[in-house]
Amino acid sequence: MNAVRSLAASRPILPESQSRTDAVSGLVAPVCGDTIRIASRAMACEFGVILNPGSPEHLTAAGDLLNLVHDIELWLSAYQDNSELSVLNRQASEKPMHVRRSLFELLVMSKEIHSRTNGAFDITAGPLIKLWRAARAQKKIPTTDDVRLAMQSVGSQHLSLHEESCSVQFEVAGMALDPGAIGKGYALDEVAKWLNQTEEAPANYLLHGGHSSLIGRGHHNGLDGWPVGIGNPLFTEKRLATVLLRDEAMSTSGSNIQFYRYEGQRYGHILDPRTGWPVEGMLSVTVVAGSAALADAVSTAFFVLGVEKAVQCCENLNGVGVILMPFPVKGRKIEPVVVGIPADQIFWDPDQVVAPEYL
Repeated sequence: MNAVRSLAASRPILPESQSRTDAVSGLVAPVCGDTIRIASRAMACEFGVILNPGSPEHLTAAGDLLNLVHDIELWLSAYQDNSELSVLNRQASEKPMHVRRSLFELLVMSKEIHSRTNGAFDITAGPLIKLWRAARAQKKIPTTDDVRLAMQSVGSQHLSLHEESCSVQFEVAGMALDPGAIGKGYALDEVAKWLNQTEEAPANYLLHGGHSSLIGRGHHNGLDGWPVGIGNPLFTEKRLATVLLRDEAMSTSGSNIQFYRYEGQRYGHILDPRTGWPVEGMLSVTVVAGSAALADAVSTAFFVLGVEKAVQCCENLNGVGVILMPFPVKGRKIEPVVVGIPADQIFWDPDQVVAPEYL
């Protein structure tokens, strides 16, 4: 079974199985071969594992790992009333709440990313996300006062974590955690960890959560990694680049799909947690990192920061690389800015992009 067309063309995809030469590097772009794909719906999206053909004994392990994603969703979901996270959101403003170690460690990571991205990523943005979701459903935008009120309950500096008791407390009323910008990546990291520790599991695989969060391990089609396509944010049926994932994770953030218009103004779904308002600074951001959770969170943060500040931030994050795609000048091709990713790992379509700037 070939999985080439099983992932949405507007986000990271397996590239077509026909080669072409990258005019920028002069190298032949890698392509995918036949694959076997197993998928299940969780966390409001599709999770899947893509395998090389010829190893049917790996299918059982692949099915088990998708069950693991469902198990994580049971405690991490912000939309299931009885999940551990939802209980935490209801009660942690009143008293310290003991949580499982996995959730505690995720919150520790989230606070660290918040600090290192100057607040551009914030897992406490739940009140803002709820406010804008309601406004979108009512086909309006929040008032400035609405946003200001929600902002009083946002800020990871008000998230108190107690290591010895593995407990969490909110220091301001109304705070609510929303793991939407890190949860899928975290689940993929846990799945990859489980696969690496399971004897009968495959060594070569591509995992995806939704179609914007991925982990590639091992080899595919004679390559030293997995080729993953990046869709053109302006023309979603086109693929403008292929990235070869070499035992690493990748995440793409953008607002070309999830947005709405109000009185002629376009509002994307990615919010700046420091201001409470949507951001539209770039077309898209693709981050490559050792951890899918880190790639997820940082891609969102870099989209919020904009090109210049994202470049500065990326240069201070070890093991993180990024492809930044600013809006092109009218009538011109996209001009990507690449930080921390080797040029021989990215293969561009010269018809859609000019020679990227590598920093």
